[in-house]
Amino acid sequence: MRWTVHLPRESASVPMARRLLVGAMETAGVDREIAMEIGLALSEACANVVEHARSGSRAEYQIRAGITGNCCRVEIIDGGPGFPSDRLHGITHVAGPAAENGRGLMLIRAMTDHVQLSNHPRRGAVLRFEKTLRWRKDALVQVS
Repeated sequence: MRWTVHLPRESASVPMARRLLVGAMETAGVDREIAMEIGLALSEACANVVEHARSGSRAEYQIRAGITGNCCRVEIIDGGPGFPSDRLHGITHVAGPAAENGRGLMLIRAMTDHVQLSNHPRRGAVLRFEKTLRWRKDALVQVS
């Protein structure tokens, strides 16, 4: 199962993206807890696009997601200026306890098994993450 969606870079797109992905996973038979963790990671990634990619030329962003075997892979591509070089080289900024920003990537890393950040020269920032899936006992089909 694979899908690609183009969404406007607006805050209303964040819950829409989450519902699309979580709904698809639940329909495929993915354990609800795992589906919700992936949905939270996607919400954080999309919220980062809406907030940080504003200076880009594109008014939309793209999500590619798929389930292959027991793995869900998600890629978010924006049209913004890309990630700062310190983020690409593994330097993490830890948000303080009272900070209102800066926790998105920490949450994505906590909810998923693998995270990769990169910049595409013509398309902006690219965030990829993967998560190993668990299946519900009543799942009719396990995607392979």
